[in-house]
Amino acid sequence: MANSQEFVSRRIHSLLGLVPIGLFLLVHLVANYSATRGAEAFNSTVTFMESLPILIVLEFVFIYIPLLFHAIYGIYIAFQAKSNVGNFGYLRNHLFLWQRISGIITLIFVAWHVWQTRIQIAMGTEFNYDLMASILSNPAMVVFYVIGVLAAVFHFSNGIWSFLVHWGITVGPRSQRLASYFTLVIFVVVSFIGIRAITAFIQ
Repeated sequence: MANSQEFVSRRIHSLLGLVPIGLFLLVHLVANYSATRGAEAFNSTVTFMESLPILIVLEFVFIYIPLLFHAIYGIYIAFQAKSNVGNFGYLRNHLFLWQRISGIITLIFVAWHVWQTRIQIAMGTEFNYDLMASILSNPAMVVFYVIGVLAAVFHFSNGIWSFLVHWGITVGPRSQRLASYFTLVIFVVVSFIGIRAITAFIQ
């Protein structure tokens, strides 16, 4: 019974990491990328996002609650998992370890980012281009954001590979190898979008 519950929990954890959390990551980074067209373009994107009907309900149902479950269960998995990198130096063993490490880094980054943005908005601060430019005027914050974005994108892209395996979509070595190439492309492209968005706020 316990094994059955863990099986279901791991499947839910994997699914939520892809949908809706992964989709939100993509939408969020693409929205931030609008800053490359200038402050007015970014502020227009923010205005559109903030004008969505029942935004707070959408955020809790499709972002906060799934993210909370994914994070809590992910921490459990990270500390329960036994890495065998020391014994087997294969690439997938290392990626297995870095999936856990990147998850912890991403959790810290997301918590801090939510504090700097959503919590501040709730306290009356206006969210716009100037706010992000102010945050990223500190070189230490730039480094922190770059590390956080890269960790989040790696966790997402490598998580896609794990999702495909765990859900029985990629079974054989060839399909798993193709999936590795596919997720590598996702990592490179989405990382570029995320890093380019950060640099757009640096004045």
